[in-house]
Amino acid sequence: MMEKADSGQKLYTRMRLWEFPDQYIVEPTDGSNSSLLAISRSDGTLNLIDVLPECSKLRVPKIRTIFGLIGILKLIAGSYLIVITERECVGSYMGNPIFKISSLKILRCNHALQNSPSEQKKMETEFSELLSVAENTPGLYFSYESNLTLSCQRLHELGDESKLLPLWRQADPRFLWNNYLLELLIDNKLDSYLLPVIQGSFQHFQAAIGKDIADVTLIARRCSRRNGTRMWRRGADSDGYVANFVETEQIIQMHGHTASFVQVRGSMPFTWEQIVDLTYKPKFEIVKPEEAPRIAERHFLDLRKTYQSVLAVDLVNKHGGEGRLSEKFANAMQSITSDDVRYVHFDFHHICGHVHFERLSILYEQIEGFLEKNGYLLLNEKGEKLKEQLGVVRTNCIDCLDRTNVTQSMIGRKVLEWQLRRMGVFSAEETIESHPNFDDNFKILWANHGDDISIQYSGTPALKGDFVRYGQRTTQGILNDFKNALMRYYLNNFVDGTKQDAIDLLQGHYIVSVSRDLRAPSQQGGLEAVASLPVALAVVLAGVFLSTVSLRQGPLSFQRAIFSFLCAGMSIGIAAFVKANGRVFCNRPRLHKPH
Repeated sequence: MMEKADSGQKLYTRMRLWEFPDQYIVEPTDGSNSSLLAISRSDGTLNLIDVLPECSKLRVPKIRTIFGLIGILKLIAGSYLIVITERECVGSYMGNPIFKISSLKILRCNHALQNSPSEQKKMETEFSELLSVAENTPGLYFSYESNLTLSCQRLHELGDESKLLPLWRQADPRFLWNNYLLELLIDNKLDSYLLPVIQGSFQHFQAAIGKDIADVTLIARRCSRRNGTRMWRRGADSDGYVANFVETEQIIQMHGHTASFVQVRGSMPFTWEQIVDLTYKPKFEIVKPEEAPRIAERHFLDLRKTYQSVLAVDLVNKHGGEGRLSEKFANAMQSITSDDVRYVHFDFHHICGHVHFERLSILYEQIEGFLEKNGYLLLNEKGEKLKEQLGVVRTNCIDCLDRTNVTQSMIGRKVLEWQLRRMGVFSAEETIESHPNFDDNFKILWANHGDDISIQYSGTPALKGDFVRYGQRTTQGILNDFKNALMRYYLNNFVDGTKQDAIDLLQGHYIVSVSRDLRAPSQQGGLEAVASLPVALAVVLAGVFLSTVSLRQGPLSFQRAIFSFLCAGMSIGIAAFVKANGRVFCNRPRLHKPH
């Protein structure tokens, strides 16, 4: 078994929230007999108290059970307390329970707003509405005892002094989702309330291999430095932090041994974007192309500090708009490649098409040497390190979702087979496929993992998920991809802008300011007034219908027809719509970057 974290100060695991008219009182109820936390409903100020305030007919509190404080967010004229109201145990990490947040509640501490100017009241109301979006944030996980932000290998390398620190101080800031929200609690030295939360995925299964039970876990840790939604967060910022950067760790425990293998994914590390304009696939724009080598160098320098050697696997198309991005990536890598940094391009769609994903074996042959050289973590029954991982594979496509997940699952499968052979579980030629029950569970593990990450970035489950789940493309899978592609289009254009502002608000990436040209929602007109799901889908379906009529003129395979309908429908129906109406602009308070 792995060593358990031995944090010097325990976190409260269960609390009672008293909602008085003038303050919230958080009372630990896990037997710790500690002070109570009082939070003013007027301005969000914090105080520790020893005695619960008296109740009366005029001060009848509402009482609820909560399981942790996510943090406090300050807006224009008030603060907002974010608490966990429901949790679900989804497995264990380092022998400690892991919980998924099932329900968040955002509590207002803005009574002082009553005396604020009318413009501030309106702004506060509209900004606070973004928090209702935040309440539905998917894929949040936490542990009261284990540090979920660190991989097994990094946890094993922690010194004894670091293990005595509170969990939030041990945490990797990249993966601490509520880092910004904890600041006020940190300033008030409320360590027992400081609950680290990650966004990502936690998948787990147990299955028999022969007479033994294998315990397999897959953890995704989503970076908060350039967090956001598909189309609205692309590429890298000037510091080299990339969109949709996710660390994925695959862990197996068997025969007393623990083996771990880490991969990462992330957008191409230079400044590029896709401006949402109602077209199905907006043009790729490279911003400040002369900065690409410097930004890529900064990005890979950070990766090397954490993971040592890096192999960048680029899965984007060689031609078209994607080809321009791939060419820029390859050129930026020329001055970076070394013994510690390698770059491999694999044109996924050209080589594998939409069904022949078994051709990923061609890619595996190209990267097998790197994987063998840099290995994985292996701990024995005593927690002693027998082997360590000395490098990481960094995979990207355009979204770092669908092609990336198929590829990462293939790499994870190969490395898991190596680990099982090293543990003495598999013979030299034995594979996961020779154990059907284990194989099925492993496929579902990676398919669910891909869906979780995709939902957080694009709003829909992953495309190509049928291959990961079943090992082959299916008719139902192709139809699901078609449906999810339509939904992604709608979300990109009509939902994700607001969602992006909500994310930026929670992550502290922006400050709140009043826009001088703000119009009231009732004044919306033109395209904004009709930007709704029925209208958007009607436009798309009209294009699909026109495309269907034209396709009947010649024989075509079912699979090719589905994708032709999608592309042609978007280009016909939406092109006319865009020409007549222009771009979509969400009319809401704007969030501005702090200087």
